[in-house]
Amino acid sequence: MQRSLFLILTLLLFTFFTGISQEQEKEENRLLFSEALALHLPQYNDKANKAYQQRNFKEGKRLFDSLTNNCLSGSYIDDFRLFNLRDKEVRLHDIKKPIYLITYASWCIPGKGAIPAINDIANKYKNNVQLVVLFWDTKAKVKRVSREFNKNVKVLYVDETQNHSSYVVKQLKHSLGLPTCFLIDSDHKIMDISRYTAVAYDTSIENALKKNYNQINEGIVSFLMKDVEARPQADLAASHEEEEE
Repeated sequence: MQRSLFLILTLLLFTFFTGISQEQEKEENRLLFSEALALHLPQYNDKANKAYQQRNFKEGKRLFDSLTNNCLSGSYIDDFRLFNLRDKEVRLHDIKKPIYLITYASWCIPGKGAIPAINDIANKYKNNVQLVVLFWDTKAKVKRVSREFNKNVKVLYVDETQNHSSYVVKQLKHSLGLPTCFLIDSDHKIMDISRYTAVAYDTSIENALKKNYNQINEGIVSFLMKDVEARPQADLAASHEEEEE
């Protein structure tokens, strides 16, 4: 009897520590976003600068899409440290749901129809995706703009003048510019990166809202469809029960 209990305990301990070891190995083998940038950004910058100097904007867009689709998507977002408007530090890895992250600054404010579209998307997918708007700006300026977003949008900021987050600024802002959108799954894997395209100023508010909404919605819907296909049936059933409640 004692021998059987000893064998069972040994097996359980082996399984436990093997699981920890495999998880650690998995973490160590992940390519971080910052590492992917270090590998591929210099070559991209050289080619993109030449394209834009020649006003070849089509080639510039192709190069950006190639960089994000082939080199950066699939990497894992770093645990960047940001701040909310209560001066509390927020780490990206503390957000457990998938994240749709949009970056802005006071001189590059959301364009016409963008904020209502973001609010609508945040309401629609609040159970599945966390909408995060990240401003590169002072708290005072961000606070004024933040009043236009609803409670389902998490507004965060990094104040470059405080010089506390130079690593974040370098990796998230200066690497790809802004506004840029990141779609990140619950495992912190980057599924998609895209440039947020502002609509023309003379566009009617109805069409501006529609274009902004579709721009965000398309990426999220595609991600959620893939997520549903990948998730076990048991998880789907549990998720369905939660929605019904």
